[in-house]
Amino acid sequence: MEAQKPAAGKTLRQALRWRMVVQLLLVLVLFPMLPLLISWRWGWWQAWLAAGLPLVAMIVSRVLALRKYPDLAAERSQMTSAAGIKRWDRFLMPAVAFYLPAAVYATAGLDERFSWSPDLPVAVHLVGLAVIVLGYALSTWALVENRFFSSVVRIQTDRGHTVVSTGPYRLVRHPAYAAGIWVMVAFALLLGSLWALIPAGLVAGGTVVRTALEDRTLQQELPGYAEYARQTRYRLLPGVW
Repeated sequence: MEAQKPAAGKTLRQALRWRMVVQLLLVLVLFPMLPLLISWRWGWWQAWLAAGLPLVAMIVSRVLALRKYPDLAAERSQMTSAAGIKRWDRFLMPAVAFYLPAAVYATAGLDERFSWSPDLPVAVHLVGLAVIVLGYALSTWALVENRFFSSVVRIQTDRGHTVVSTGPYRLVRHPAYAAGIWVMVAFALLLGSLWALIPAGLVAGGTVVRTALEDRTLQQELPGYAEYARQTRYRLLPGVW
């Protein structure tokens, strides 16, 4: 019976790796392709940008981060199977990272197919594109700066979790969440869909709730974070919150 334990552990790790591969394919390939697949308008240049930008951003950010922190890949691959994950984040993380962003893409595709929104000026699409690029740049900066940039909310005692206060964390305490809000709203603008702003707003709302809960957890459980919070006052937007 003892000999079966390593084999069982290996099987679990393999299952988790495959689960991560499937999730990455959904988030980086299928979901961003939804506007094109639903509208079936393959000459829609904004949708091609929306499909390509997440993949490019993921590749660039992971290459940069993993060169600096090779162990970060294992941490981020655990997703909701990680030890010590907060119970509320088992629901919030998938909602704001998977389901609601998928709703943004799907709504934009339906909007394009059925012409629900009026045609927006090209300048609006370009503003959306610029904000997406800036948002991904900010989230990449945060990822590269933070060895403890987990996919879920947990105190990483197994990895020597400490407070990170450098880079974008000098400006706000949760820069990647701020970037995520900007990016989702900007995708609706890039795709020219006013209706997609509704699920994008839900992403923003869910992210604000998750930020508040994570910040409270860190202040209560991570040594030094309460002092950091007193020095870096704002969570998402300087001067506001």
